[in-house]
Amino acid sequence: MKVLILNGSPRVGGNTSIALDEMVKVFEAEGVEAEVCQIGSKNIRGCIACNKCAELGHCVFNDTVNELAPKFEEADGLVIASPVYYASANATLVACLDRLFYSTGFDKTMKVGASVVVARRGGCSATFDELNKYFTITGMPVASSQYWNSVHGRQAGEAKQDLEGLQTVRALARNMSFLMKSIALGKEKYGIPEKEPRVATHFIR
Repeated sequence: MKVLILNGSPRVGGNTSIALDEMVKVFEAEGVEAEVCQIGSKNIRGCIACNKCAELGHCVFNDTVNELAPKFEEADGLVIASPVYYASANATLVACLDRLFYSTGFDKTMKVGASVVVARRGGCSATFDELNKYFTITGMPVASSQYWNSVHGRQAGEAKQDLEGLQTVRALARNMSFLMKSIALGKEKYGIPEKEPRVATHFIR
């Protein structure tokens, strides 16, 4: 079992890292290999909808996104974590996710997804919902916990004081590990759900 973890914070060792460290400890105890990629300070431009990825098999902008693509394909699960900026995720993370999900043609069905958000005070629920949409549009089951996956802290290190938030992300990692293992067993016995040919419409036809 492998989990790819994307840390959308530009601050190495900050409060988002504290939350993810709790998850990594649980993954290791559960026998799940976890790789954390810090992308919040990377130079990642947004998608320009050129659709060259359909022709090339990868994004036309050869940066961190193309480095993450094979790791994502190999992983059984994906954790996306972000600090909250104006009730939204870090813009660099969003640019990365837009291109990563759009430019990769491999089937993401039944890879397990989970999101974690960190804030001083507000905007957690909106950011949490924003990040989960990447999973629910691609057939990825979303792992849940005992509460919404949010941790609070403003100054560096303050997240360590949010005992409930840290417990929430530990429970998330346990549930995610169980779900990934269960899906792996289910694939062996049943395969993955049958897919109908894609029907894509818009509002005028």
